[in-house]
Amino acid sequence: MKKLGSLEALAEALRRLPGVGPKSAQRIAYHLLQHDREGASLLGRALLQAVEQIQHCASCNTFTESQVCETCLDAERDSSLLCVVETPSDQLMIEQTLTYKGLYFVLMGRLSPLDGVGPKDIHLEKLIARASDGIVKEVVLATNFTNEGEATAYYISETLKARGLKVSRLARGVPVGGELEYVDAGTIARAMLDRRST
Repeated sequence: MKKLGSLEALAEALRRLPGVGPKSAQRIAYHLLQHDREGASLLGRALLQAVEQIQHCASCNTFTESQVCETCLDAERDSSLLCVVETPSDQLMIEQTLTYKGLYFVLMGRLSPLDGVGPKDIHLEKLIARASDGIVKEVVLATNFTNEGEATAYYISETLKARGLKVSRLARGVPVGGELEYVDAGTIARAMLDRRST
């Protein structure tokens, strides 16, 4: 097999990024080398440092530079509530709402049998151990509302309920500021089914 030159190797590495195809990877590589070599060096050093220093939190499985992340160590958080999310970016989005004060468990994915992703790949055993620690009283499933996310939520829900845990699911409905005429029928139907009294 022919060894790639430095430029080809850089473009090939950039293609690993989500949404970056061959042409975009090549454009980014040329841009970095032609217009921003300092930025390229900075990017390279930051990537190496992140790969070497960032690990999974021993408690919630998110990314951290310590054994246990800051969120899990925060004594102000409600340790009886455990929110299950697919990715660290999902966790960040929930944190930005400033409405949830419990702890988290990050699956680092979702069940997808067609892609070969099973319960082991989403750290289900670790989640069960965490949720069954005697401190957690409610598990909030905040997986995405995709087919895989729904299947993952259902699987986890059934597994945890069988162990006597209270499980709830993130509600869904019409987005804030959304006009019904522009909202899809499935979202309106779910909002109608999940309605609450005022």
